[in-house]
Amino acid sequence: MFTILNLTVQFSGNELFSQITFNVNPNDRIGLVGKNGAGKSTMLKIIAGQMEPETGNIVIPDGKTVGYLPQEMFPDSHKTIFDETLTAFEELNRLEKKIEVLTHEITNRTDYESDSYHKLVQQLSECNERHHIIGGTNKDAEAEKVLMGLGFERSDFIRSCTEFSSGWQMRVELAKILLKRPDLLLLDEPTNHLDIESIQWLESFLTNYPGSVMLVSHDRTFLDTVTNRTIEIVSGRIYDYKASYSDFVELREERRQSQLAALTSQQREIAQIENFVERFRYKATKAKQVQSRLKMLDKMERIEIDDKENSAIHFKFPPAPHSGIIVVEARELVKNYGEKNVLNKIDFTLEKGESVAFVGRNGEGKSTFSRIIVGDLDYEGYFRLGHQVSVGYFAQNQSALLDGELTVFDTLDQIAVGDIRTKLRNILGSFLFSGEDIDKKVKVLSGGEKARLALAKLLLTPVNLLVLDEPTNHLDMVSKDILKNALLQYDGSLIIVSHDRDFLQGLTDKVIEFRNHQIKTHIGDIQEFLESRKLEDLKELEQKTGKQNQSQIVEASVEKLNRERKKELERELRKYRNKLEQCESEITKLEDEQAKLNKKLENIHLEESNDKMNQIFTRYNEVNKILDEKMLLWEEIHNQITEFQDKNY
Repeated sequence: MFTILNLTVQFSGNELFSQITFNVNPNDRIGLVGKNGAGKSTMLKIIAGQMEPETGNIVIPDGKTVGYLPQEMFPDSHKTIFDETLTAFEELNRLEKKIEVLTHEITNRTDYESDSYHKLVQQLSECNERHHIIGGTNKDAEAEKVLMGLGFERSDFIRSCTEFSSGWQMRVELAKILLKRPDLLLLDEPTNHLDIESIQWLESFLTNYPGSVMLVSHDRTFLDTVTNRTIEIVSGRIYDYKASYSDFVELREERRQSQLAALTSQQREIAQIENFVERFRYKATKAKQVQSRLKMLDKMERIEIDDKENSAIHFKFPPAPHSGIIVVEARELVKNYGEKNVLNKIDFTLEKGESVAFVGRNGEGKSTFSRIIVGDLDYEGYFRLGHQVSVGYFAQNQSALLDGELTVFDTLDQIAVGDIRTKLRNILGSFLFSGEDIDKKVKVLSGGEKARLALAKLLLTPVNLLVLDEPTNHLDMVSKDILKNALLQYDGSLIIVSHDRDFLQGLTDKVIEFRNHQIKTHIGDIQEFLESRKLEDLKELEQKTGKQNQSQIVEASVEKLNRERKKELERELRKYRNKLEQCESEITKLEDEQAKLNKKLENIHLEESNDKMNQIFTRYNEVNKILDEKMLLWEEIHNQITEFQDKNY
């Protein structure tokens, strides 16, 4: 159990935390929530040992470890993706180097009877045993599983980290943290750089994680899926709920209502006491009672209502100018980056008033196609914007595109024209920039402030097509809800790239899936798309036709095909399982032989001949090598069975 004890932190004279105490229990899944600036990231940094509090302690039990993934990092490794990931196995890597050194030294020595030789053999035996216990034979397979779960392809493993964007390099850092398997895992906005498929994989990983997890996230669905406990930071205090995020929201409102009721009751009591004091203040016969009530008022602990986050962006998009019926049209569009093909002969049409979501794994071309639509990239094939289409664009790296040397006000003033210039302060106020804030330089703004400023720029010119690429990164939940509401009221056409399922829910009426250089259209919103992706390839046969006889024919066809397919799947699965059993049998025999050889090495007598000792040692190394190979094969077959079952059952 980890303990956060009497934690107090101050920034610029203001108290961020005040005497905070709580425990992190084994297998806890904690969502750390609170408004922007409440201190969530600071809390994680202190627990991770990267910051020191004014007072208080972080009590970490002996032998327990903490892993921390910050919200932003700047990795600079020049290793390949796979080699950099393998650095997570620190103890294994040290053991392997030691085994290599010991093996080399033993091989080149001839003093087989000496005590030092026997000690080397004993050390090697202990290192090999430890290597086997902590999964040395499985580390490559584990690294591969995590990397592929986070969206990498096998072909990416041999590429240098420098070839990948900072977002993909952050995935490598996340993979390393997960592979280290710390007893307490601290994650600050881990989904910011992940696509929907990778987020779903991470949800499954964290749900089954053997240690404790504490995370900060603005993804409501992610929090609901992963967490079983919510700690809210409010005005320097914490409130601890044994509930996931959605349940916490309801419980928090109940708490506020209870506080309001208690406050009303206390105010009524105070009013009664004050009336008594005022009425009898100057009567000598009541002096004792008056003094008693005054002391009662002094000792009374005043009930305070927790601050409710009322400071949130407030805006709506300008009415969309008129445009033609066809807003975007592409035919056999191709996009290559050098020899790498990203989009291959795709066809796409967006009609006036449509709202579509672009989804798919990162690197499949969502942002690339978005940039083609807004005119940032060239292409091959046919593409056109419709009649009188004007585009507003929020780039995924929009914050980085802002000029850091400009002030907040100048950022808008530089592009505003006409009457809108007189409304800039009001617009900035709607996005929580007021007073001295508008004179701040962009480079000193937080990620959330930059995101709000980039959104404010979209209001300066009325457009009839909004293209938004990951607009919710760095926005808190209240701001995301307000943005979503503004988009629901927007009367133009909308293209949105996002991995936030809760944000997308109900926002679009069509989902465009990017996969294998192609696109596929799914009618419906994101929830319907995710459900459809889980169905078998025969789902078309399962759709209702509205006619009873056709439905029965379809059901019979599905049942027959399912039976045949099930038999085929069982045959394939039996082949895998037979291979696994054979491999397990061979491993058992090798482990038995290894144990016998270990005993022989430990009980070698001085009178034994050199040839016999060399023979035993040579066979010992051969058995270890073969055993490692068989363990790798077992892991590979086991992964094949798991993948086969996940895909087909």
